[in-house]
Amino acid sequence: MHVKDQIVVITGASSGIGKATAIKLAKLGAKVMLGARRATELQSIVAQIEKNGGVAQYRVTDVTKFEDVRQLVNAAKKVFGRVDVLYCNAGVMPVATIDSLSIDEINAMVDINIKGVLHGIKAVLPTFHEQGSGHLIATASNSAHVINSRFAVYAATKFAVRAIMDGLRQEEIGNHIRSTIISPGAVNTNLYKTSSDPTTRAELQQVERDRGINPDTIADAVVYAMTQPDNIGVNEVLLREIQQDD
Repeated sequence: MHVKDQIVVITGASSGIGKATAIKLAKLGAKVMLGARRATELQSIVAQIEKNGGVAQYRVTDVTKFEDVRQLVNAAKKVFGRVDVLYCNAGVMPVATIDSLSIDEINAMVDINIKGVLHGIKAVLPTFHEQGSGHLIATASNSAHVINSRFAVYAATKFAVRAIMDGLRQEEIGNHIRSTIISPGAVNTNLYKTSSDPTTRAELQQVERDRGINPDTIADAVVYAMTQPDNIGVNEVLLREIQQDD
């Protein structure tokens, strides 16, 4: 399967992995519909894609609100006629000890990292069933495989993403719906800024600078999953910088 002319909806598209994936897919000929909360950043990415001859549109989207995600999917259908791929990429990582985390930070991780994926699935499945095909991709994490101190709640949300996506894979066997989990280690995305703990922020910033994976590499993994033959599902891609020891 080729990327060219595929219709791809991406959440968390205003920076980091989502931005890199949108730009790469558009360069390869996909038509992308971008969703995130920051309109200015989305406008800039769309302008960059269009300047380079690509096709992109955006809709301001809060993945914690199901109706927002449903309208994002519907916008792609209205503009492009169908949806081939939904990439649920929105996420936050305010890591700290459970004792130190605020209830708001815990709720944000649950609402964005878990519910955001569920909202995406529920929003797009009717379209995929109607079309008789589709591809769901979600960003999990190395933390969906390894638990470290201060990462307990974040890891729990990413374990949940793995469970949801693999359960979905089994439920949709026979419906020609593929599911892929992208599980990166440290990525150079400024995700550390979502942590309110100064010590943790400084440590994560250093990790990202020293051995964070370039978001373009994660985008390459998405392309790989998308371009396999129709009868092949890349169920998970787990990738770390070679110096990462967890």
